[in-house]
Amino acid sequence: MPNSLPLAWDIKEVIDTGSMTGRRWLVIGLSFVIALLDGFDTQSIAFIGPAIAQEFKMSPVDMTWVITASIIGMAIGAIALGSFGDRFGRRKAIMIAVFLFGIFSLAGAYATSPTQIIVLRFLIGLGMGGATPSLLALASEYSTASKRGIMMTTVLLGLPAGAMLGGLIAASWLSVLGWRGIFLLGGSLPLALMVIIHFLLPESPAYLVSRNEPAAQNRARHLLEQMTGKAIPVDVQLVNTVKVERGASVAGLFEPRYRNVTLAISVIYLFNWIAWFLLLQWLPTALTTLGLEKAQAAYGTVVVNAVFIIMALPLSTILPKVDPRKLLTIMFIVGIAVAIGLGLAGDSWPIVFALIALAGFGIGGQQLVLNYLIANAFPTQLRATATGWGIGIGRSGAIVGSAVGGLLLSSAGPSGYFIALAVPLAVAAVANLTLRASQKS
Repeated sequence: MPNSLPLAWDIKEVIDTGSMTGRRWLVIGLSFVIALLDGFDTQSIAFIGPAIAQEFKMSPVDMTWVITASIIGMAIGAIALGSFGDRFGRRKAIMIAVFLFGIFSLAGAYATSPTQIIVLRFLIGLGMGGATPSLLALASEYSTASKRGIMMTTVLLGLPAGAMLGGLIAASWLSVLGWRGIFLLGGSLPLALMVIIHFLLPESPAYLVSRNEPAAQNRARHLLEQMTGKAIPVDVQLVNTVKVERGASVAGLFEPRYRNVTLAISVIYLFNWIAWFLLLQWLPTALTTLGLEKAQAAYGTVVVNAVFIIMALPLSTILPKVDPRKLLTIMFIVGIAVAIGLGLAGDSWPIVFALIALAGFGIGGQQLVLNYLIANAFPTQLRATATGWGIGIGRSGAIVGSAVGGLLLSSAGPSGYFIALAVPLAVAAVANLTLRASQKS
């Protein structure tokens, strides 16, 4: 085993080598299930929203506040609980997040006014946004180097998979359970899962080593033995070779060593999510405006999400083998070409839907690469904070993208709306070009 000091082993080297043992797979599996329930709660509001609006006589503007409250909560939760995870542990952050979106979903079943719905969706959003940074950090820290990309992607895919599950359940069971029953289901499942998390989800050994405490060293050694199936001598000191002055805080992201990459990734997240949510939220409306029937226009969103999911795992297998910056550049070029192509395609539907499919790669796929880039650019002490910061900034872009779509469609028409997608993608592409080689942690 390589070591930089006598009887000192770099924990990253220990984790990166070996194979994916049962202990590692257990963590990945649990993280996926948590993300699945997170995605369920995220998307279910889109399907039960009309029933809520009908009962409380809420206008479209009122429902916009419900959706916006969720996004704002998710942005704040990602940043706050991401930093919490770096400071106090991934496991604690995940349990708090699951508790938040479980208990407030449960409370949503008993809401008696639109104001309560809006406040509860904000509080649910804190948990939904707060889970993802620590889940991705934990997946990264339980994966070997060769499998890290695909393991992180697997966990991340729990979100759209849960969203699809939420849609199916809401569509099939809404008439039986009512919207309050969907809230009950969305709250009771996460709270039941907390029992399993308590007994089976371990802490990150890399985080434990960063605590510089004898008890944490022993726990980390025990977890590493379970992960690798090999004994770690008791006289070996596990160390993090990368030191951070202000770890577990947003301030640490702006230390001189990380400032440029933090700023670049922030801009990429912000403008990529503007483009992605501008597309997701307004694509059916744009297609309907072009003359497609409403039922058929809905397939545009299905196609772009389906391609995003289908290409995710193959994409993740090549991430450890390529420069993520170059891959992002290719994606942005494809995305810009798709935007321009859609603007010029008019109602040539085969071409339109082929380009929409490509958008799953060229506009949505960047999220997968960015999460992997963060895992390699920031050390353990900042990993969840950096992921949370990126997702929080991205959620801000989601708000902007969701808000400006209607204005673009009304002022520039479908063609102008599609071409406008190229603008935030171009800004993100320029920011990507400023990134230097990924810093290994």
